[in-house]
Amino acid sequence: MYAGRIERLISRYSPIPMCVINMQGKVTRASGTIAEVFKYDGIVDGDIFALTGLKLQVIMDAVREERPMYVERNDRKFKLAGKFLGEGETASLLLYFIDVTEFEALKEIHEKQKLCIMLISVDNYDALNTDIGQEWEIELTTQIDKFIRGWAAKAGAAITRYKEHMYSFTLMQEQLDAMKKDRFPILDEARKIDSGKDFPVTLSIGVGIGGETPAVNDRYAEDALDIALGRGGDQVVIKNVDDLEYYGGVTQSAERSNRGKSRLIAHALKALMKQSSRIFIMGHKNPDMDCFGAALGVSRIAATVGKPTYIVLGKYDSSMADLVEDARETGNYEFVSEEKAMNEYVDNSLVVVVDTHRPTLVESLDLIERTERLVVIDHHRRAEDVLPHQVLSYMEPYASSASELVAEVVQYSCEKKALAKVEADALLAGIMLDTNRFAVKAGVRTFEAASWLRRCGADLQTVRRYFQSDAENFRIRAACVANARIIDDRIAMSIHEGQKVNTQIVNSQVADELLTIKGIEASFVAGQDQNGETVVSARSLGTINVQRIMERYGGGGHLNTAGARVSMSPQEILDDIEEFFKTSQSRDTIH
Repeated sequence: MYAGRIERLISRYSPIPMCVINMQGKVTRASGTIAEVFKYDGIVDGDIFALTGLKLQVIMDAVREERPMYVERNDRKFKLAGKFLGEGETASLLLYFIDVTEFEALKEIHEKQKLCIMLISVDNYDALNTDIGQEWEIELTTQIDKFIRGWAAKAGAAITRYKEHMYSFTLMQEQLDAMKKDRFPILDEARKIDSGKDFPVTLSIGVGIGGETPAVNDRYAEDALDIALGRGGDQVVIKNVDDLEYYGGVTQSAERSNRGKSRLIAHALKALMKQSSRIFIMGHKNPDMDCFGAALGVSRIAATVGKPTYIVLGKYDSSMADLVEDARETGNYEFVSEEKAMNEYVDNSLVVVVDTHRPTLVESLDLIERTERLVVIDHHRRAEDVLPHQVLSYMEPYASSASELVAEVVQYSCEKKALAKVEADALLAGIMLDTNRFAVKAGVRTFEAASWLRRCGADLQTVRRYFQSDAENFRIRAACVANARIIDDRIAMSIHEGQKVNTQIVNSQVADELLTIKGIEASFVAGQDQNGETVVSARSLGTINVQRIMERYGGGGHLNTAGARVSMSPQEILDDIEEFFKTSQSRDTIH
């Protein structure tokens, strides 16, 4: 009775449109001002779902959790707020309709006028202007500058050129949203400029939004540009506080002909090693030949400075057995477990990570968290999560492999032919693995590194032995290829049955073989390892960005070579990837 009296008073005198609802979702009372929300006469006895489009349970849950709800009626927007009266079946719900139309309009204007900072870098600017003659260099530079300024004018952005190859845009959120909607056509248009080279003009763009001040947005833009460059360029990365968005990234990173950076990294790495008490080298979990070869190469540099050096090595599959055994037999390397590495660690130790830059993939995350002096040498495109405390980073997505990068660094760090035979063999095996025996992502510098390793004593017969597999693995690969599904005449998918120790390497081999089928542009192979975890290998001829696809599942890699570990079953992950390809949005994302 007391509740009923309150209902009558509120409904009679409330200046805000309101109604009372019973536990069956029927309107029992309404204020006179409710006509501002619902134009037709009399809503008493009406159903709240029919009136608002919101189910009673949804409304009740939102009221209890104090979550906002909104409805639009008569070209007005109303925010719903509620309060319960009474308990049980006889309880009522007072529902208020607060007009927020003007507020939402102001909010929309505010959102559209938010300031954004965009930084644009012309990829490989020095390489574009090398050996083309002064006249053509001026012409090309003018073309690029005119193109970028024209795009800024069309977008209504303020532009500043602060380096030969760097531009800064200041624009509004509304302008950025229009660019996002069109998926940044500037990336495609830039590649149409005649560069006079065998690689196109490409741009890397970093955007900072959502910061409290312009200075914060500028810092976000710098971070986003670093990520874009670290992922190989030719793409846009947008950073909004903690969120990242990616656009583009459809071309291979152009190989740099200048080895100046390799020389600088070599001197810097050697200097850090001389200043260190001990040196720890590790790669990713379940290391492959590229990871292991790079680790042996770095250990050779460490040997020249005479500091105690440890290679952190955990579990590895059977494909690595011969190479690891050959390295152990030399007695020149101290392989340690994660536990022993932690026991041997002392202050001022240096940790060198090869073939990965992600905390979730390293052999020992505890060792990473303990050190404050970390070096990263990696060839994968940069992911969102990176290792902390880096004092030196050599991340070059143009490179075929970590072994290629390390081979170049060794050349500038050690005396000629300083490599031991097993080190040269391991580095060459690493390069051959990641290039599928020089079939993909092998540039001029890849062959130069391989040639140098041959001169250092790398033996092709020995390396070939490392790639041999037993008859059972051969039969498994043949079955995977034979049972592959072909989707849209361009995507090949297969499942590696069972739970095996060497699932990752078999998946990679099958994915490579599926690409040899005529018309196939990309391949995906999934299987479970000995722990029941699903491993996915993805390959592409370059027309589909498999890195972007694998990143959706917590993985990564390169535009045409990537992988991931997921909690789904092999069939579930392949079905999900197939569904991804069917959406028009995904096609824009991966091409």
